[in-house]
Amino acid sequence: MTRTAKVGEGLSTQQMKDAMYARLGKELTADDRVPEELRRLAENPRVTVRRGGAPERGRCVVYWMQRAQRGRDNHALDAAVRVANALGLPCVAYFAVVKNFPHAHLRHYAFMNDGLPDVEEDCEERGIGFVMRRAPDESHERFFAEVGAAMVIGDENPMRVPEAWRVQMAERLRVPFWTVDADVIVPSKLLEKAQFSAGVIRPRLMRRLPEFLREYENPEADVRWSRPRGLQTDDVRADITRGWREFDRSVAPVEEWRGGRKAAIKRLERFVREMLAGYQRDRNKPERDGTSKLSPYLHFGHIGPLRIALAVKAAVRKGAEMQSAADAFLDQLIVWRELSVNFVRYQAQYDSPDCADNWAKLTIAKHDRDEREVLYTVKQMEEARTHDELWNAAQLQMVQHGWMHNYMRMYWAKKILEWTPNAPAAMKRAVYLNDRYFLDGRDPNGYAGIAWAVLGKFDRAWAERPVFGKRRYMSGASTARKFDVKSYIAGMHGGTLDFGQQR
Repeated sequence: MTRTAKVGEGLSTQQMKDAMYARLGKELTADDRVPEELRRLAENPRVTVRRGGAPERGRCVVYWMQRAQRGRDNHALDAAVRVANALGLPCVAYFAVVKNFPHAHLRHYAFMNDGLPDVEEDCEERGIGFVMRRAPDESHERFFAEVGAAMVIGDENPMRVPEAWRVQMAERLRVPFWTVDADVIVPSKLLEKAQFSAGVIRPRLMRRLPEFLREYENPEADVRWSRPRGLQTDDVRADITRGWREFDRSVAPVEEWRGGRKAAIKRLERFVREMLAGYQRDRNKPERDGTSKLSPYLHFGHIGPLRIALAVKAAVRKGAEMQSAADAFLDQLIVWRELSVNFVRYQAQYDSPDCADNWAKLTIAKHDRDEREVLYTVKQMEEARTHDELWNAAQLQMVQHGWMHNYMRMYWAKKILEWTPNAPAAMKRAVYLNDRYFLDGRDPNGYAGIAWAVLGKFDRAWAERPVFGKRRYMSGASTARKFDVKSYIAGMHGGTLDFGQQR
């Protein structure tokens, strides 16, 4: 049996949780009341048993959908269907729309809203029920009771607030509750602790990859769910924010983007067909449409990374000349993205300077009071009113289009550090702007990127210089030599670049 760690033994809070959940899983599989098929399903490395025990005599199995907002290619939903089939019960997916998700507003909710009809249609095709309720009627526990949940299966989300929801749900529920890691390729808990860098995590992921780089099964429900008469469900095609007072509508939706699984697949197919071959050449050219632009869909769970990786692998099988481009892309999709998820999972203070490594903390302490040549207010930055035309263009790309090329994100965050009094203030500003304007904000990738730029996270020590100390520096002049800056700036002001898909 896995030993439960005690506070003070050098383990993080998440490591102690992992140990506790491992113990619960072993207790579940040792319980004679648990059907053999459920014991086998609980041993899947994607599954975390948060509340063990045998299923109740309920009327259905509920999938609590939150991070993985899709009705296909979803390991968590697949697990719920398999549990339901093993118990001879129907399966219903439940999505609760809260109106106060941290740092989210109309831009984010509109994109999420786009995806809900796809979820409903995909679930219907698989014989799975789908119910969406929005605030103030979004109580999970009330819904579980109304439909008679025998078990609840959820997806995992390593972010601070969503993880707290899952911990609280495990404490309050009186039926078994499992969560399934559906939005990484290699289950996060297998890495066991925080990984220092991409160089450290890469071989560990690559060793595990063949085990998990497999096609989704998308099992159908043996027993179709029939909605009980009078059960409340809200219209997924209507505005989910209608009637909400005191809801932040100050950042408008972006017309270029349409959310949902179908839009994500369309963009993926276009990327593989038209852009993958030139990915190595174009990936660091912000003025070109050379990247996948799938990050908003990944953030909202409209597509999973496995589906993307499988599509890229399939393209290589058709044309071996794309192997090097595919390797470069998959390194970003798998190594760097799953490093970011690991970072958020095991670093509780992922959005503050407290997460910096020791060498960075020393250089920050030494240089945080260095005089800056120029300081800007948050408002000046938000309105793209700095002396740096390239930075202003990147900020406009964020504000107007809800997205920014990854190369520009690095430069953007580095300059915030340079133009802000100290590292804590720079982190706060970068997080604020990231979460407010990016469609893929409030995401492990965003916080990891900010920590890399501002705190030197996942990086090494460089030659010492004012303000940055030993953290990597990026100058406008060196950045401008790497791509066509004039074209990029003109595109931002003229709105001529292709950022997504027309609504």
